[in-house]
Amino acid sequence: MTARNEDDRRRNLVVEKAREYELVMILSPEATEDEIKSVVERINGLITSNKGSVGTNDVWGLRRLAYPIETHRQGNYVLTRFSSEPDALKEINRTLNISEDVIRFLVTKMETQDNPES
Repeated sequence: MTARNEDDRRRNLVVEKAREYELVMILSPEATEDEIKSVVERINGLITSNKGSVGTNDVWGLRRLAYPIETHRQGNYVLTRFSSEPDALKEINRTLNISEDVIRFLVTKMETQDNPES
């Protein structure tokens, strides 16, 4: 491999470091629309402050849980798609863990369409 190809590969690694993620949050069933909107805006601000970008926010509304979490049998579901560097996930996870409004959450890395597994 030539030195130029190696430099190009390194530049591509830096550019491709941001990844696509999905975040599903379950918020308290007692949360009002304004409280849900506030939590979503706070998380969006956290993502953008860590050099990420928010794609979409889908509020699914109040849904029955598969099993009780704490004393809750229902929760407000919110799906957020965003792109960010992997290092920013530590801060996002920490913030979601200490948030009183968030009952549960899950961040998953989205598969890219460029590399299908066949």
